[in-house]
Amino acid sequence: MSRTEVRTSGMSGIALVAITYIYFLIFAQFAFLQRLAEIGISGTRFKIVMSAMAVGGIFFSLLVPRLNICTSPVMRIRVGLGACGTTALLSLLPISLALAVAVALLIGASLGLLTVTLVANLLELMGDRGLLFKIGLGTGVGYFVCNFPLLFRSKPQTQAEIVGVLCLAAICLPVRLITRTTPAFASTTPTKFSFLRVLASFTALVWLDSAAFYIIQNTPALKAGTWQESAHLWGNAVLHLAAALAGAWWLRKKGVSSVLAGAFVILGSACLLLLSPNSILLASILYPIGVSLYSVALVAYPSLLAPTTSAAERTRQAGWIYAVGGWCGSVLGIGMAQNLGHVPPAFVFVAGAVFLLPYLWPLFAHRKRELSLTAILLLAAFGLDRSLQPINTVAASSVERGRQVYISEGCISCHSQYIRPNTADVLMWGPVESMQRLRQQRPPLIGNRRQGPDLSEVGSRRSSSWLKAHFFNPAEVSGASIMPSFGFLFRDQRGADLIAYLQSLQSPEVQQHITEEKHWQPFPLSRQSATTVKGQRLYLRYCATCHDRNGHTRLEWQSNFAQLPADLTNGPFHYLPLSDGEQDRLIRLAQIAKFGIPATDMPGHEYLPDNQLVSISLWIAQNEAQSSKSR
Repeated sequence: MSRTEVRTSGMSGIALVAITYIYFLIFAQFAFLQRLAEIGISGTRFKIVMSAMAVGGIFFSLLVPRLNICTSPVMRIRVGLGACGTTALLSLLPISLALAVAVALLIGASLGLLTVTLVANLLELMGDRGLLFKIGLGTGVGYFVCNFPLLFRSKPQTQAEIVGVLCLAAICLPVRLITRTTPAFASTTPTKFSFLRVLASFTALVWLDSAAFYIIQNTPALKAGTWQESAHLWGNAVLHLAAALAGAWWLRKKGVSSVLAGAFVILGSACLLLLSPNSILLASILYPIGVSLYSVALVAYPSLLAPTTSAAERTRQAGWIYAVGGWCGSVLGIGMAQNLGHVPPAFVFVAGAVFLLPYLWPLFAHRKRELSLTAILLLAAFGLDRSLQPINTVAASSVERGRQVYISEGCISCHSQYIRPNTADVLMWGPVESMQRLRQQRPPLIGNRRQGPDLSEVGSRRSSSWLKAHFFNPAEVSGASIMPSFGFLFRDQRGADLIAYLQSLQSPEVQQHITEEKHWQPFPLSRQSATTVKGQRLYLRYCATCHDRNGHTRLEWQSNFAQLPADLTNGPFHYLPLSDGEQDRLIRLAQIAKFGIPATDMPGHEYLPDNQLVSISLWIAQNEAQSSKSR
């Protein structure tokens, strides 16, 4: 294609950057995953689908620089937009596992084609002035739109429709490339080391971002404090836009190394703050700032700032950055969040070396003697500390051995054993434990953070059969769980001992608390936003695994259940007195969904808000009515 010398405002380039971010954030990273949850694709099947998306993204990011067909950049951009829009609309179809894998593969491929082609030619799309500002504006607008409450809270189907139409409409944008006689920015001589360091920096940042996003999205307590309310979303939108524009200015003044280091400090701090429930507000402020800062650099570096002089070289570098830094970093981050439920502080500190080493190396190079002595002293201190560790004696009982398993497996990292007085904890988890009993713990296992529920009264709220099934496959048994599998503990006695310990966690006061739960009712206004459609979606995510005739947990563990869970699609329906009126029956169903049924394998879903509990109750009541008519 011939590139004519034209003057352009670069609005098409700004729009394309914004639309690409909207597609990735709202559809690929959010709506599509919600669609998978709605149809019950979880556990291993979910990993298969996400692996297909990563394979498509990595393969096409690296393939674009080598494609000999469709050499016109403008045509490639339009093909990428068309493919993105098509995949979004395809997700509206009834999805099987095979179709989900195919759509995921196409999502990754279309994003790989669009992102690499776009940034490799962004220099010719952005006009003549204010190039970095325009990239910052496009990035900021993309994030701002994604946090618009009406869009963010829409159903996944609505989000897919909006994003799909937006991508298809963007094909009609007047995209023109201009020829530059001089480079937009002065380049330095490229070196392999400098590019590898930038690549490692982007990988670490995307890793942190993906892990933090997954943890927040799948932890109700964190989600409620970050982007559940309208005020949170509007605040995030403004922070993203402001940080993106500030990132463009920072890139212009200080360069990419400074911006990436600053983004790491901010984003790494946010990940560490997520470890403490009391720091959620500050983490929710730092997270969008750090994300927007590095996101601007992720577009600006391969398109404008990389020390290259040709579009072909920019395309190759962009391919590697998005394949390794973007897709691999995202996969690693989500994997860390799924398996650990948090970002380990050690990982943050090790990743910091990627950003700080260039600044610290001149200091280290001239202090070899001091560094050697410091390393020797640290190793000696570590060895002394290990040698002074007390030798654990063999626990006398299964409960005591289980407590040691609880400690050794790091369960305290995600679970507390402390009901906070005068808070929602009391309703969800049980009565407040006396300080005298807490002081008797050796060592104390109160914990200071929750990626999962509090376990103070878990022995009265979860049966041993349910706990065993949950340890083997948490995501299947608890629809929103990010807990990794601990099935390996049951290769020996450790699994049974851990269950014995957890079953021992109940206080005498819990029976009085169970009596009080029977007087709980959902908030009256929650009925207004509850629907059977929502109830069916929630049922598939949280209940179907046990209460569908062919539910995975029901079939896998049916011999372990004291009583086979009721088939809530056809009946029979237990624990529901037939004489109650419709309103009383809905309240009773909501109570069962929230608190479970004592002395059975039925758990509660304590974290679910009232409107979701009522939605589930409406859907179950509808099935019960239909089942009664057919009998």
